[in-house]
Parts: sequence; C-alpha cells; structure tokens
Amino acid sequence: MPRSLRPFQISQLRVIDITSGVDTMVYQSDSMLFEAPNWTPDGTALVFNGDGRLFQFDVELQHLAEVDLENLDPINNDHVISPDGRYAFVSSDDGHIYRIDLEGSESRFRVSNDHGPNFRYYLHGISPDGKTLAYTGMTISGGELQTNVYLIPANGGPDTQITNDVYPDDGPEFSHDGEWLYFNSERGSDVPGAAQLFVMRPDGSELQQLTFDERVNWFPHPDPTGRRLSYVSFPPGTLGHPADTEVIVRLRENDGTVRDLATVFGGQGTMNVASWNPDGTQLAYVAYPIVNDTSEVLS
Repeated sequence: MPRSLRPFQISQLRVIDITSGVDTMVYQSDSMLFEAPNWTPDGTALVFNGDGRLFQFDVELQHLAEVDLENLDPINNDHVISPDGRYAFVSSDDGHIYRIDLEGSESRFRVSNDHGPNFRYYLHGISPDGKTLAYTGMTISGGELQTNVYLIPANGGPDTQITNDVYPDDGPEFSHDGEWLYFNSERGSDVPGAAQLFVMRPDGSELQQLTFDERVNWFPHPDPTGRRLSYVSFPPGTLGHPADTEVIVRLRENDGTVRDLATVFGGQGTMNVASWNPDGTQLAYVAYPIVNDTSEVLS
C-alpha cells in the first residue's frame, strides 16, 4: 500500500552540494508523498516513486512527467536506473522486480523468479556494466522473517544468494567499479536496532564493517568516484528504518572520517536507493516536514 502524507505534511525533493553544503529544494508537493530519488546518468533528471507510481523530474526545466508502468501493481521505493539511462528497474508490491523501458519502445519485463508467496524481492543496486542487480530477498519461514543479500542477472536468470544468516541484511549496492557490495546489517550486535554499514566482495568474501557508532545506519550509497559513501543515520535503538523520524544524512570518506550533511525529518523514503549525481558532487534526498497554517516548518 503506497504511503500518504500526514495532515500538514509536505514532500520536499532536495539536492545538496557536498563541497559547499548548499542545500536546495528543487520540487515539493503537499498532495503526494514521494520517495527515493535516483539521478539519471546524464544528470538532467531525478526519478522517484509516489502513490505507487514512478515519475521523472527534469531539474532544469522543472517539469514532472509520469513513467508508464503499463498497469503494474503499485511500486515501492526500491528502484534503480540502468547505467545507460535506458531502463528503470522497479520493485512492485507483488513482490517482484520489473524492467521498464524509459524510452517506451519495449514492454515491461519481469526480471525476478517465482519462489512462492513467502519470498519477496526488494531491489537496491545495479552493477556498473548494467548486467547484474543486487537486491534484498525477504523470506518468511515458520513465522520468522529473514532478509539476505542476493544477485540476479538484469535480463533474468537464476538468483545467487550471497548472505545466509539470521541477521537482518539490507540495502546492497555495487561500488563504482563493481568489485564490492555495500550493505547494512545487524550482524555486528546481538541487540536489535543496531544496524551498521558493511562491505564485501560480490561473492560474499572479505567482509568488513565500516561504521561502529551508537546510531543506526542504513542504506550505504557509494559515490561514482569511489572516494566516499552516503547513508541515512537513525537515532540509537531504532528498529528498522521507520518514517517520520529525525535522521541525519551522512558522508563517510574512505579514510573512515564521517561528517553530517543534513538533519532531516524523514527516514523511510529519504534516501533508500542510490541518489548521487553522475560526477559525485551532489546528493538528492527527500524531506517530509510538517508545516502549520502559517507555513512555519516544524520538525
């Protein structure tokens, strides 16, 4: 079920320059809760979901257009754009991943396989060559929910399970060269609500933990240069990645230093998927402030 805005809440699509710190609102809506922006590879537009649909926003022309999903079930905030800009890959509420031709010349194509009603696909990453998708596979067995990291060919094919454990694993994304997979996991603690960031080879080897602080860190997004990654940091003890929470959009450099880019009333939907511009100088995210009748923004 697509999310909706609370009373007096708005969705703000924002772009922050990571060098100057200038944070610009480029689009907002008081009627649609939209989420999870992806930049197109040419840097001209941002693609995001809202009301179960997919939209493309031309930043220069300030023009919003809906992408034809061919009557697909509502989609969620797990979607990526192919490196050539031709396709959007989306996660549908029916539990599957679909390829959508942004040029409109091909019919939609279901990438994922049918593993029954107790398995769902949540897409997060695409390899630099566009051949492989990284996703979170959610399974329910004996009443227990488990999430692990998987890969699947972008043109369809067999799934490859990378992690296989009881720890919640989520948000897998490829590095700029395809040599690594970044993800968040609770494997660093026995206490729920302790997600940190990790990296491993695409075959699951050479696992390393990247963050060790008291906050709950989700959705690592490596930049196109290979020098840093952005992520969403929740308050200590947060279970999962809830909406309507004050979070910090953070930047981690390869030397391990961390700095805050923005404090945001958001969480779920703010930055679930890759949102770097092509040269790695700007980051897109969504804020969800509450605005009273005098237009004062409340967080």
